[in-house]
Amino acid sequence: MSAALSRHPARYDGPAAWRGPDYRGDHRWIYHLTAEDCRELETAASVSERSGVPLHALDAASFALPALGPKLERFRDEIVNGRGFQLIRKVPVERLGIERIARIYLRLGAHLGTPVSQNAMGHLLGHVCDLGRDVDDPAVRTYQTTARQFYHADSCDVVGLLCLRPAKAGGASSIVSSVTLYNEIAARRPDLAAALSEPIAIDRRGEVPKGRKPYFMLPVFNHHRGLVSCYYSRRYAESAQRFPEAPRLRSEHREAFDLLDQLVEDETLHLNMNLAPGDIQLLHNHTVLHDRTTFEDWPEPERRRHLLRLWLCPSNGRPLSTHYEDRWGAITIGCRGGIRVPGSRLNVPLTP
Repeated sequence: MSAALSRHPARYDGPAAWRGPDYRGDHRWIYHLTAEDCRELETAASVSERSGVPLHALDAASFALPALGPKLERFRDEIVNGRGFQLIRKVPVERLGIERIARIYLRLGAHLGTPVSQNAMGHLLGHVCDLGRDVDDPAVRTYQTTARQFYHADSCDVVGLLCLRPAKAGGASSIVSSVTLYNEIAARRPDLAAALSEPIAIDRRGEVPKGRKPYFMLPVFNHHRGLVSCYYSRRYAESAQRFPEAPRLRSEHREAFDLLDQLVEDETLHLNMNLAPGDIQLLHNHTVLHDRTTFEDWPEPERRRHLLRLWLCPSNGRPLSTHYEDRWGAITIGCRGGIRVPGSRLNVPLTP
């Protein structure tokens, strides 16, 4: 094996290197909120409402969660240092107004990490729904359409999705271990694993921080301190080629993308789940890629598919290589990630 191919480990082991069948009959990754948990969350939301503290300024210290808090700490450790995902069920969204839901979700999320901005508008709370936009428009992000998202990672340590309403048909969620993907690619084609460990250009989709290029450079597989962290978005890597100054994708990169895209469809690797109203899916972006299928929505506006998203920066995050600085803004644990552009101010929109 050449020096270029032997630079990185041929395999990574540990709980993050799972396969879909490992969890299809094992529901340890699913937690159903108890009646006590829900009362605690609603009481905390009421206290924060009376305090007058704006939504964007709330943090975990704003109120205690004596019963649920220790459980959330265990979930956070499992997400960051374990399998990389958790599903929390039964948030009572169907009987609550959107502001109460937002307060509950933001406070629950704050016990897992600090919320960070998800777009150029400084949104700490994202609305994942169809806005009737064209996925081929380079200024549009895929979550604003009905198109399939394909397997990807977001620009934060942990992403949370709270389902308010599912689609009429489709819109299923699927996850896969990016650690397992690396192991598979390295075993089959170590030359392609090496290609995916080189920085490539990725489109910022018009959300450009001050002094930065309209694309950023980041490897798909980042090797650092005995860990492999993954950032993959083929659609945005290919759209970055519209910039003449962006480094060109080589044939090896495209071949590696093809192999990765083939592997994620393998039913022995990925894990599917359908999110019901009140479900919160939490994923570690560095070890899990996620996908969403195309969907057909309801004709009535009040029934249309709607999820609320959080991007979180936990205090127990893993170390990241300097490659991440261009996109994350910093690599300091507990203070990194999100999208930061000139003039944006943190806020929490209650409508899409």
